[in-house]
Amino acid sequence: MPNSLARLVRLLDVEEIEVDLYRGTNTDEGWVRVYGGQVVAQALAAAQRTVASDRPVHSLHSYFIRPGEPKIPILYKVDRERDGASFTTRRVTAIQHGRAIFSLAASFQQREQGFTHQDPMPETQGPDGLPNERELHQQAGERIPEPWRTIWATRDRPFEFRPVKPLNPFRPHSSPPLTQNWFRADGVVPEGQALRAALFAYATDMTLLDTCLLPHAVAWTDQKLQAASLDHAIWFHQEPDPGQWLLFDQASPAASGGRGLNIGKIFTQSGTLIATVVQEGLIRYRA
Repeated sequence: MPNSLARLVRLLDVEEIEVDLYRGTNTDEGWVRVYGGQVVAQALAAAQRTVASDRPVHSLHSYFIRPGEPKIPILYKVDRERDGASFTTRRVTAIQHGRAIFSLAASFQQREQGFTHQDPMPETQGPDGLPNERELHQQAGERIPEPWRTIWATRDRPFEFRPVKPLNPFRPHSSPPLTQNWFRADGVVPEGQALRAALFAYATDMTLLDTCLLPHAVAWTDQKLQAASLDHAIWFHQEPDPGQWLLFDQASPAASGGRGLNIGKIFTQSGTLIATVVQEGLIRYRA
């Protein structure tokens, strides 16, 4: 297993320090704040520790309240709201310095059969032959400003992303708020439904917020832009396998009031819709 994926698996192995209280560590990669997908994944991992293994997560809804500090651990307090005949509900609060930085509500369901339908997978190019993000950055070379050139050239990521239609993030042009990315874990994913769900949740926070900025041609490096995830929700239609190629089909139906809404549908290569992700992000621009 590559170092980045192994490190992420360790991060998701949250430590139980008291009944329904868990501690999660952070990576030391020079970030100003903790990556939101990590907090979502660790909170889900903590909740799953209190739920029977025959009840996989079917939905989660979360809010980012304060930025997380990368240099100190995060405490995850789990509230066991309900254990029903078919459904289990948990609420998780992430805490630093005695204050909530994040909250998550998750619902788990006993496996059962039922009616089935889904949106069709859009026609698109498959992942084979597409360059990944690292290769695209290497091709751009000197056109990428520092410090991004060094950071992206040396950063080891646990997931590989391959955009179907690569865009220049430093000199963007206005385009419709639609993007597609293939992604998968960069290595062999260990067995276990709970771990795979947490790994999948981690990846779903990547690239989504970019979509609502496309019509406005604003670069991430623009000093006037303030961007951050405000909330994050996932509906699991099938149990995910993040070790396989997955298509992240994204659209932003609206932006207003300094916020942008993003919707992602995630398909397997064979066309099965496995999850729907919705996220609203802060996209405040100080002209």
